[in-house]
Amino acid sequence: MSNKKVDIAKIKHTAEELYDTGGFYCSEAIVAAFKEHLYPEMPQELIQAASGFPVGVGRSKCMCGAVSGGVMTCGYVFGRTEGSDRERSEKTLAVSKEVQERFRTRNKVTCCSALTRGMEMGSPVHKAQCVRFTGEVAADVAEIIARECALDLVEDPANE
Repeated sequence: MSNKKVDIAKIKHTAEELYDTGGFYCSEAIVAAFKEHLYPEMPQELIQAASGFPVGVGRSKCMCGAVSGGVMTCGYVFGRTEGSDRERSEKTLAVSKEVQERFRTRNKVTCCSALTRGMEMGSPVHKAQCVRFTGEVAADVAEIIARECALDLVEDPANE
């Protein structure tokens, strides 16, 4: 890790902005925000790998893409590269579950079709909700990473 301070507000804002401006969808925006602010060494291909998750995995409206992007980021940070590394596997599963549980606590479900029921896809209401989800998950993941990796938090969110 090249940066020892985690600016949760900045990561959240960047993820929201990347989605809101139409540059990336939710899952891509979360991964890209972490690459920009915390893991510049992260391979660009991880953003590509996130491209299949928006709108509930390939527009199937299953799992919310923001949650998927958050879990991918957790996998990058905590995941294993050797099948025998059970400790890293258990850590990744635990933090990924926490991401999903935090989202569900706030929003009741993680299913995209339930979250967007009655909304026209791409409408201002839909987009605003998904920008919010993207920012919330990015902030959750940043907080989890800071806690689990014993990283300092930037105290002043205006300190951009």
